[in-house]
Amino acid sequence: MTDSHRPSGEYPTYPSYGNGEGAYPPPPSYDPPQPTAGATCPAPPAWPAPPTGAPKPERRVRRPAALLAAVAIAAAAVGGGTATLIGSYADDGSATTGSGGAVSGTTVSQSSTGTVSGVAAAVSPAIVEIGATSSAGDATGSGVVITADGEIVTNNHVISGASQIKVSLSTGKSYTAEVLGTDAGKDLALIKLQGASGLKTATLGDSSSVRVGEEVVAIGSPEGLTGTVTSGIISALDRDVTVAKDEDQSRSGQQQGGGNWPFEFGGQQFNGDTGTSTTTYKAIQTDASLNPGNSGGALINMKGEIIGINSAMYAPSSASSSSSSSAGSVGLGFAIPVDTVKADLDALRSGNGS
Repeated sequence: MTDSHRPSGEYPTYPSYGNGEGAYPPPPSYDPPQPTAGATCPAPPAWPAPPTGAPKPERRVRRPAALLAAVAIAAAAVGGGTATLIGSYADDGSATTGSGGAVSGTTVSQSSTGTVSGVAAAVSPAIVEIGATSSAGDATGSGVVITADGEIVTNNHVISGASQIKVSLSTGKSYTAEVLGTDAGKDLALIKLQGASGLKTATLGDSSSVRVGEEVVAIGSPEGLTGTVTSGIISALDRDVTVAKDEDQSRSGQQQGGGNWPFEFGGQQFNGDTGTSTTTYKAIQTDASLNPGNSGGALINMKGEIIGINSAMYAPSSASSSSSSSAGSVGLGFAIPVDTVKADLDALRSGNGS
C-alpha cells in the first residue's frame, strides 16, 4: 500500500507482512537536495488575506479612535477661542451675533455697520416729525422714539407752549401726543403718543466715549422733509451753548427766519434774540448738516447708537434777499449729549423736570 500522507512517488513503498508477523524495514536515509551555486531561494508564500467581513484586530481600532477624539477636542478648543477673539475684535468690545446678525445693542446689521446707509436704514424708523401748534403759530421739529409704546425725546423749545402736538412716523402714520415732562434748563422734553404700540425704538449710546473726528449721522425733518439723513464728523466737545428758557421767547424765535431758533455761542447770538431768560448746556459740536426742523432729532454714531439730540445750528440769512429766510446749514450744529438725556429721563417721566 502507499502512504496516504505523502505524495505518491516521493518515497518507496514497502510490503506489509500482515497478521503482525514481521516488521517494516527501516526507511532508507534521505538527504534533501542542496541548492546549486548561484541559485536563489524561492519567495515565501504570500500571507493569506483575512476573510471578508472579519473584524479588525482590536488594537487597530483603539488608536484611530483615540487620535480622533484628541483632534476633535483640540479643534473645539481652538475654534471656540477663535470665535471669541473674532467677536471681541469685530465690535471693539461689544458682543456680536453670527454672520448677517445685528451688532449687540443696535439694529444695524453686522455687514452694514460703519456705513451711513446702514445707520440710516436701521435708525430712521425711530425718528419722527413733530408738529406743534401754539398761539404763536405752527412749528416743526423732530423726535426720537425710545419706547415701543411711544415715548419720544425732543427739545423743550420744539413743544413749549404748544396747545396741540401731532407726530408723524416714518411710515406716514400720525398720532396725537401729550407732554409727560419738560426740562427747560436742559432744553429737553418727553412726550408720549396716544394709543401707540409696537414702535421701532432707538438705542441710547454713551456720549462720554465720543471723540473729536468720529463720523456721525444726523436724521430729522428739516423744513418738514421727513427722514432727511446727513453725515459729518464730531467737530468739538463740551461747547457752551445758550438757548432761550422762556417759553414765549423760544416759540417766538422759532417763527423767525423760517423756523430758526435763537441761541448764543462764543459770545455771539444767532438766529435772533435769545432774550433775558436763558439756559446754558455743554453740547457736542458737529459739521453734519442741520437745518430748521432738525431740532429734537438724532445725532448717531456709526454703530447706530444715539449720542446726542440735535438742538441748535447756525443758518445765516440770505444776503440776496430782503427776507429773513434761512440760507441753509454752514456746518455749525450742536447736540445735547445723550448722557444728559439718560440722566434726566426719570425726572421727565415724573413731570419733575426743572
